[in-house]
Amino acid sequence: MSSTVEREGTEPGDPAPSPIQPYPSRPGPARPYPTQVNTGRPMIVVRGPRHSGRVERRTVMVCLILAALSMAMLIASLATGDFPIAVRDVVATLVGQGTDKYELIVLEWRLPRALIALILGGALGMSGAIFQSLTRNPLGSPDIIGFNTGAYTGALIAIIIIGGGYLTVAAGALVGGLVTAAVVYVLAYRKGMQGFRLIIVGIAVSAMLGSFNTWLILRADLEVAMAAAVWGAGSLSGISWAQATPAVVICLILGLIALAGDFSGRQLELGDDAASALGTRTQGSRLVQTVVGVALTASVTAVAGPIGFVALAAPQLARRLTKASGTGLIPAALMGATLLAASDWIAQHALPGITLPVGAVTVSLGGAYFIWLLIAEAKK
Repeated sequence: MSSTVEREGTEPGDPAPSPIQPYPSRPGPARPYPTQVNTGRPMIVVRGPRHSGRVERRTVMVCLILAALSMAMLIASLATGDFPIAVRDVVATLVGQGTDKYELIVLEWRLPRALIALILGGALGMSGAIFQSLTRNPLGSPDIIGFNTGAYTGALIAIIIIGGGYLTVAAGALVGGLVTAAVVYVLAYRKGMQGFRLIIVGIAVSAMLGSFNTWLILRADLEVAMAAAVWGAGSLSGISWAQATPAVVICLILGLIALAGDFSGRQLELGDDAASALGTRTQGSRLVQTVVGVALTASVTAVAGPIGFVALAAPQLARRLTKASGTGLIPAALMGATLLAASDWIAQHALPGITLPVGAVTVSLGGAYFIWLLIAEAKK
């Protein structure tokens, strides 16, 4: 017994349709799996025994140029002054082939100030980059948030109320900065940390601390108040090796700690949820970086007083030069070192016979930078 199944739309006796054939592949050689990823920008690959990474070639070039400018400002600071010295004599003195007179002027009088300008400028640039990365806001700078003012408050308490030498002032600046950071962090924390809220709370705390600092200076004796006011303008005058050496060591240690935590800081820029998904402990990483950033600012304040606008402008200028997507610590540090060294040279030689506080120069340059930034934004 047989049966015939007829399909709809066909007649008995029609041939059966051929099975569906797959779409033929386009002839040609097989494409190999790409071994390099094209990021659109020239990259330099660094490979080590345990770690490897990529860095943009433009960033490397900008860092080399900034390092060269920093060294040029160092040589210029050592060569110029009331007793000018030729550059070849400065270089000979630095390598140990100078005369006794040049060694006294270059190594003992001028080198501590020129070197501390580079180190403190790098510390300010790195501190600004840390807080701008944490807040994801270009206004997230320690002098805007209030940490710089808090360090100044602690130093004023050590100078006016407690009394003491350099170590006491340094400890007061560090404690004042850390306490201010803790207060701002607690007041700004609401089921997580948002950069905009941190900036607003920091501005309010900074305003209150500024009023308290003014009250402290007005209640102090005249000589102490004058010394505190001059120191509060930010000055590198009178820096000796006894003050420069501890500051250099502390800033270098803090800088290495900041560089070690830079990877987690880049992940925090993605947001807490994304950073947690990548395995980053957001609260712990943010706390460590905040302490390091405040310690860098407090170290600068303890040595030279509050120096404004370097921590704010250096990371943004470095980012514009490198055209990077994030805020890099090394370019920001090199830019900060160049800015502060140039500002200190201007403070010494802008007006004949008068040495200005370096803080006055940085504030003037910072104001000019803000005006340029507003004009550039208005044209967009």
